[in-house]
Amino acid sequence: MAAVTENEVLEALKGVADPDKGSDIVSLGMVSGLVVKDGNVGFSIEVEPERGPKLEPLRKVAEAAVGGVPGVLSVTAVLTAERAQGAEPAQGGGGHSRDHGHDHGNDQSHGGGAPQEAAPLAPGVKNIVAVASGKGGVGKSTTAINLALGLAATGLRVGMLDADIYGPSQPRMMGVSGRPDSPDGDKLEPMIGHGIKVMSMGFLVAEDTPMIWRGPMVMSALQQMLRDVNWGELDIMIVDMPPGTGDAQLTMAQQVPLAGAVIVSTPQDIALLDARKGLNMFRKVDVPVLGIIENMSYFTCPNCGHESHIFSHGGAHDEADHLGVEFLGEIPLDIDIRTTSDSGQPIVVSQPESDHAKVYRGIAERVWSKLSASSRAMPEIVID
Repeated sequence: MAAVTENEVLEALKGVADPDKGSDIVSLGMVSGLVVKDGNVGFSIEVEPERGPKLEPLRKVAEAAVGGVPGVLSVTAVLTAERAQGAEPAQGGGGHSRDHGHDHGNDQSHGGGAPQEAAPLAPGVKNIVAVASGKGGVGKSTTAINLALGLAATGLRVGMLDADIYGPSQPRMMGVSGRPDSPDGDKLEPMIGHGIKVMSMGFLVAEDTPMIWRGPMVMSALQQMLRDVNWGELDIMIVDMPPGTGDAQLTMAQQVPLAGAVIVSTPQDIALLDARKGLNMFRKVDVPVLGIIENMSYFTCPNCGHESHIFSHGGAHDEADHLGVEFLGEIPLDIDIRTTSDSGQPIVVSQPESDHAKVYRGIAERVWSKLSASSRAMPEIVID
């Protein structure tokens, strides 16, 4: 079968008309960020911010049009509502506060006019928790997946969203391959790995395909992986965040009703500096920080049992005390944690009786305990 070309994709999109402008979306210059790789197609449809919520049908028509091109295996289209340079955001006041009496999953408009109706983001999910780090390479994804599996081990209904659009790793770590089905042609069914529901951009594009997307495209993709996936009823969803404090992180923090965030860091000073930035970002948008995990805390020699502190030790614990958040636990630098994750059999499920698996489960129990305590908290009624 001949490889799909960009020209074939654009020709298909010329048959998709903007309902308000009476011309096709290619001629109007609305298509950008087109990526075609081994039959996997991704692109953005740029629209005005005020039209974004009502053009979801247009996005689906565009995906269907490209999906009909011979040789296309998967299509991912995102709506990009990028504000013009210098335009004021459509919301009153200077900043965005989560504590203003409405559900972030249902209303994405914060302006003086009538709110735009948008589909809820993962309406059946009771708690969404972000696992974040200030920088890459600290073991955030490994921690996130073992945390999710630790929660599932307690009997909870758990989902995992891989929000690292540029470097999705959960398909490999979960040992899940293939492409999500869409029986109704509307929502994707999440993949299942080790008993939990999983969604990742890694299921929609080839593993070696780079996602050359700008910030607005990434933000739209994240919203669609929440809104357009049949997550069903879940007690908790763990979100494996991309490292840093950029567009994707801000989108998740501001537009998704996060129940809390867990920060992962090594004890190394340079990692702690970036972890502090990530923690402060969540605080600025009123997302509770559930605690800090120190990963790669120590290394125990398998031959003599000597404990070495390769990246120092205790730095995350000290930082948690300094910032007034809970220290959730320390995870060692250990070959079994690495090899089990690389093989798609994370240590919590492949070696459930190991000391490392018990540490992950202990952290999971503390996270769930904090969420449960928060949900039980009632406002104090004062009668004068």
